[in-house]
Amino acid sequence: MPTKKQVENKLYDVMDPELDMSIMDLGLVYNVSIKKDTVIIQMTLTSLGCPLFETIESDIQRAMASLKVNEKNVKIDLTFDPPWSMDLMSEKAKATLGI
Repeated sequence: MPTKKQVENKLYDVMDPELDMSIMDLGLVYNVSIKKDTVIIQMTLTSLGCPLFETIESDIQRAMASLKVNEKNVKIDLTFDPPWSMDLMSEKAKATLGI
């Protein structure tokens, strides 16, 4: 089982398809935890009706598979509390978007 840091680092490879930035830099991932043999990723989306969650979810599964984590051992906990805001973005993401 990978470490929390390994999972977080790998999530930098998962891109938001609309903004072409990592879900980590966008601040979409609120928490990563590992319990027994399960990786739990608590995250949000930029908007409640984001149509591209399935794409992001598939990319997360691929990223975790590269760390030898079976799909059934990845739990994505989607939440909108608190709602996403640009304040959650990394300085790198803000600079890229000119914010």
